[in-house]
Amino acid sequence: MKEGQSLWTREEATLAINLYCKIPFGKMHASNPQVIELAQLIGRTPASIARKLGNFASLDPKLRERGIKGLENVSKLDRQIWHEYMQNWDEEFIEAEKLLAQKKKTTIEKLNNIDLDNLKDVEGQERQRLVKVRLNQSLFRKIVLTNFNNQCCITGIDIPELIVASHILPWSADAGNRLNPKNGLALNTLHDKAFDCGLITVTEDLTIKISPRLFKGKDIESIRQNFIAYDGKPLIEPKKFSPDVEFLKVHNQRFKV
Repeated sequence: MKEGQSLWTREEATLAINLYCKIPFGKMHASNPQVIELAQLIGRTPASIARKLGNFASLDPKLRERGIKGLENVSKLDRQIWHEYMQNWDEEFIEAEKLLAQKKKTTIEKLNNIDLDNLKDVEGQERQRLVKVRLNQSLFRKIVLTNFNNQCCITGIDIPELIVASHILPWSADAGNRLNPKNGLALNTLHDKAFDCGLITVTEDLTIKISPRLFKGKDIESIRQNFIAYDGKPLIEPKKFSPDVEFLKVHNQRFKV
């Protein structure tokens, strides 16, 4: 550690990995407004935040697979926090968001633009449940869309209003992976529905597979263009977190042949 520098605290590193999950690798630099904002919040320089993000990048297997090494001065704390996140996304990310909201002197709901107006008449545990669901959905969307560069990973459509953060393992099936970006695909609304119904799946090598049921409609131009044309094509590559192979295996079992 250079003279004048202070050791990173767990709180600071937690806020840094939270930011790491929200921004593309190519934007993890000192001039990024989000990097500057975090630096101001925790009293560090934007350059130090960018270096910390680089440390986490060096631990990211997806980036290493792409030949991106990140920085090499990874601390024991960096490794520990990275491991905790990878093992327990749902709890760790929510706790980091709470910490960020506290730093910004707001609530986690306001931080994530959760509309609570139509919950005024809902009270108690049901209200808490609905708020948590909306919060989880908002955070999951933010992580997944960033992971696929804000575009549908099948078609490349990059209009945010048409993109859905789709769970590979259904929301109701695995409460422990609702925020895990490895359990998410960025899909346009049409292909999200087809994926959810098992009319589309993704193989373990990230190849798109179209159900034979759709091939029965090959004489319909829209089916040829929107579905059959993508059969056997590679998924648009995620920027950080690769879809979990075990999750894809489960989805493949729902594929309609």
